[in-house]
Amino acid sequence: MKSDIQTRDDLSKLIHSFYGKIRTNEEIGHFFNETIQDWDAHLEKLTDFWGNNLFGVRKYYGNPILAHLEVDEKFSHSISPNIFGLWLNLWFETLEELFEGENVETLKFRARKMGTVFLAAIYENRQHHQSDSTAQTKV
Repeated sequence: MKSDIQTRDDLSKLIHSFYGKIRTNEEIGHFFNETIQDWDAHLEKLTDFWGNNLFGVRKYYGNPILAHLEVDEKFSHSISPNIFGLWLNLWFETLEELFEGENVETLKFRARKMGTVFLAAIYENRQHHQSDSTAQTKV
């Protein structure tokens, strides 16, 4: 029987397993592998992020929306709903392989919600940049 996610160590296990899958995924791995320079530090940061999200332990102080906007720009605005869907499917798969319980369901819900927010921010940012470049060509 699997247990629920209850500690930072549980989250770390989840994050390491999940990003192990992400890094080897042919469709979305390159977004991460070509962006992240120090995987150990990044996995710690992500454990902090999800620890803040799930347990309210404030150790993460980054700006995940800005980070996703920068990645989208780096990859010529190629992040799509399909990319987020693949990420989400791998997240759910990893959660269900390792754990079960209320916190698992909470992390699924929050990941869905964050994906929606991040994707909306990406598309809004693209519209903003498109408006800027259109205005510049008219000058």
